[in-house]
Amino acid sequence: MVFEHFALNVADIKKRVGWFVTHLGLKVVVAKEKAPFMTFLADSTDRVIMELYQKEEEPLSNFKERQPATFHIAFVSDDAEADKQRLMTERATFVEEVKEKTARIWLCFVIHGECHYNFANGQ
Repeated sequence: MVFEHFALNVADIKKRVGWFVTHLGLKVVVAKEKAPFMTFLADSTDRVIMELYQKEEEPLSNFKERQPATFHIAFVSDDAEADKQRLMTERATFVEEVKEKTARIWLCFVIHGECHYNFANGQ
C-alpha cells in the first residue's frame, strides 16, 4: 500500500488553503465549491498529500494546547533557518528547534493555532 493523503477539518478553509499555497508552496488540485469544501493539496512533486475541509458541526482540535509530537505535518526545507524567519513573519508560532548530529535541523511551528508543522533542512 502507498500513502495517499490525510484530512484535516479546519475553520475558515479559504484562509487556510491560501496560507498553505502562499507560504508552504502547496498547490490546489481539487477544490469543491459546496460544503464541506473538500480541498486537495499537492506538494512540489505534484503528489496529493493533504485534504482540508470545513465541517462546522464537527469540533476542531486545539493543537496549541497539545505537545507537537501528538500530531504534526512535516516538510523538508532547503534552508530551515530562512524558512523559520519567513514563517514567523507570517504569524506562525515557533515552538522548538532540534539539531541532530547529522546537521539536520528540525523546526516546529503552530500555524494559526490549528496544527503543528515540522520543517527539516534537506541535509
